[in-house]
Amino acid sequence: ISPATVAFIRSAGHDALHLREQGLQRLPDVAIMDKARAESRIVLTHDLDFGDLLAASGDALPSVVIFRLGDMRPANVNRHLAALLADHPDALNAGAVVSVSERRARIRRLPI
Repeated sequence: ISPATVAFIRSAGHDALHLREQGLQRLPDVAIMDKARAESRIVLTHDLDFGDLLAASGDALPSVVIFRLGDMRPANVNRHLAALLADHPDALNAGAVVSVSERRARIRRLPI
């Protein structure tokens, strides 16, 4: 996810971090999931592997939002993310895998 999207989330009043800010951009996917779970965070990604990891784990958290947009520029990602945060905060807080496309957000509650 672009650092511009992290700035967008922060400007909306949310606590957000980019792994690059902490020098953790090369952290293995499993460790990213563990970190997100320990810090009660939501993982925003373009990588389908995170949804697979979460489904295989049987865990209820962290939520993972996978962006599958044709236009991955931050402005478009931010627009879809703002709608998701406004429309589905309960699912994100309770634990879900969300696949965001141009047409819709598909939400699967956890555990899967």
